[in-house]
Amino acid sequence: MLSSRRIPKGPGRRPKSLARSRFMELLAQGWPLAAAAREVGVVRTTAYIWRDGTTVRRKDGTVKVVPPLEPLALRPISPRFLSEDERIQIADLASKGHGPTAIAGTLRRSPSTISRELRRNAHESGQYRPFHAHSIAATRRRRPRALKLTTTPVLNAYVKTKLKEKWSPQQISRALRAQHPDDPGMRLATESIYLAIYRPGSGLLRRPDTSPLRTGRDHRRAHTRLIRAGRRFAQPMLSIHDRGFDPTDRSVPGNWEGDLIVGPHHRSAIGTLVERQTRYVKLLHLNALTSAELHAALVRVLSEVPPPLRRTLTWDQGTEMARHLDVTADTGTKIYFCDAASPWQRGTNENTNGLLRQYFPKSTNLAVHSPKDLARVEDELNRRPRLTLGDRAPAELFGRLLDSENHPSLR
Repeated sequence: MLSSRRIPKGPGRRPKSLARSRFMELLAQGWPLAAAAREVGVVRTTAYIWRDGTTVRRKDGTVKVVPPLEPLALRPISPRFLSEDERIQIADLASKGHGPTAIAGTLRRSPSTISRELRRNAHESGQYRPFHAHSIAATRRRRPRALKLTTTPVLNAYVKTKLKEKWSPQQISRALRAQHPDDPGMRLATESIYLAIYRPGSGLLRRPDTSPLRTGRDHRRAHTRLIRAGRRFAQPMLSIHDRGFDPTDRSVPGNWEGDLIVGPHHRSAIGTLVERQTRYVKLLHLNALTSAELHAALVRVLSEVPPPLRRTLTWDQGTEMARHLDVTADTGTKIYFCDAASPWQRGTNENTNGLLRQYFPKSTNLAVHSPKDLARVEDELNRRPRLTLGDRAPAELFGRLLDSENHPSLR
């Protein structure tokens, strides 16, 4: 199963090499193409291309030939099991009227082995077909086990509780390892939690309930990358290249990234701020999607933070920040702007917005959320342990910064 070969994820599109290998392995075991495609999480068109190859016509009129993948050989099995060649011989001899004893003598096998093979692996038509018999024998040999979550009620309850608190499977897996370092029975791999969510009957996802994952998915889907074109507004403005540190440099606290989560037809929005070093999140309640409303919200929220912890704010080139000079004048925070179509320059905020979409799904009216609702979400997200912080919570690290008035980095 896929639990033993996790298909890694990366920026942009998911690498396909392991998925292709697993797909061809399933075909070699006799799986139908549609079932193998479903198992590795690709559409049937991709599966046909992997198996049969295709041709692609370029814009310049030339044709590129995409060859099919090389078929994979079945993993070597013990000689005590019948091989595919032996099953072909059994089919040939049986079609000539030879009985189990005669076939067994030719193959140097036990007559009971041949008799059981003809009985158990016969086709539904009553005929013995060697390739069909080899396929169902290989499937039977897999002996799938029950999910650990379905056999351990304590683990099941713990995972359900944390999923309700919007924890990711990776966070749950790390927390179990930290809380039970000496008890392997109380550990779960991240992929095991995903499998339990995607697999019907596991108890973690009961349709028609929505998926507990922040992505809202109840099945695997290949990653795609969407690039939005940016837009520039009136000068003057400070470029991110004038900020004085690289987008990957998080050594100095007090540098924030911001953006908007926008509702349908741009009629509602929530402002998001995240501190780059601690990943501490602040949400801005907006009554309207205007530059004046965002200016007032930014001044209100940034004024709650000590000046050493509000050095800079990085935003995209949206027109909602048209009053960025007023924000700087009122708070002392310098506003920098990313390049057009370069969301990676605000990677911390982009990741945070993805987490927040679990609370504020796309295509929903964001105006229905009160400041109290935003404060609850903000608190829950800031108390969640993060892998990049060594499984510490943003609230813990940001609280330390607030208490460290004489910290060298805050001078």
